[in-house]
Amino acid sequence: MYDLWIASCIAALAVGVFVWGLIFWCVIRYRKRGNELPVQTRYNLPMEFLYTIAPILVVSVLFYYTAVVQTDVVKESKNPDVTVEVVAFKWNWQFNYRDGQGRDANTVASVLGTSEVIPVLVLPSGRSIRFEEQSRDVIHSFWVPELLFKRDVMPGSIRNTFEVSSIDTEGAFVGRCAELCGSYHAFMNFELRVVSPEKYEQFLAAKKGGSSTQDALKAIGVDEYATTTKPFDTRRNTANFNPSDASAGAGS
Repeated sequence: MYDLWIASCIAALAVGVFVWGLIFWCVIRYRKRGNELPVQTRYNLPMEFLYTIAPILVVSVLFYYTAVVQTDVVKESKNPDVTVEVVAFKWNWQFNYRDGQGRDANTVASVLGTSEVIPVLVLPSGRSIRFEEQSRDVIHSFWVPELLFKRDVMPGSIRNTFEVSSIDTEGAFVGRCAELCGSYHAFMNFELRVVSPEKYEQFLAAKKGGSSTQDALKAIGVDEYATTTKPFDTRRNTANFNPSDASAGAGS
C-alpha cells in the first residue's frame, strides 16, 4: 500500500511536470509578436489521439495496481493467529481477546478504557491478527496512523472485519478515533503496544489469571500506561472532560 502511494505520487508529479512544461513552452513559443492573427488549426488528429489515449492508459495502470493492492489488503485467512474484537463507544474502547472468529467465539481476556486510563491493546509481532469491529452507539473509526490502517466501526448488526498479516515493528503506537462522534471525540484515544510473541503470551496469561491490564503490562516489563497519546494526558480524569465548575457529564 505504501509503495502504491509513492508510485502514484511519482506518476502524478511526472504528469504535472510534463503539463507544466507544455504550458510554459506554449506561453514562450506562441507569445504575441504583433497584430497578425496566427494560423487557425481546425483539428490535429495526432494531438487529439494523444490526449485521449494517454489519460486512459494512466488511469488503467493506476486502477490495475490499486485493485491488486486493495485485494491484498482486505484478504482474510481462515485461521489467524490472534483475533481481537474491537468495541467502540462514546468515548472509549474495549478490546476483547477471542478464542475464535465470529459472534459465537468466546472472550478470554479484555482491556477496557476508562475516563482515568487510556486502553492499551497488546499484540504480538510477526503474527497474523484479525480485528472484528462493532460500535455500541454511533459510527467510530479504528485508526493507527503509523501502521497505515483505518477502518470504520459501525453500530447495529454490522460487524466489520479486517486482517493484518503481521506487524513487524515492536513498540508503542498511538491509536485514535478518526470519525467525529460527539463532544469528546478528541479524547477517544488508545495505544497499540506491539511486543514479542513470548511477552504477548505472558500478558494474555496474566489477564486470564485475573490481573489488571496495568499489572499484566508490568509483568512483561513494559510501561503500565499509554505513552503515545499526546497532546492529551495519558491518565485522564473528569477534569479533562468538564470545566472545574461543571458537574461530571455536563460537558463544556
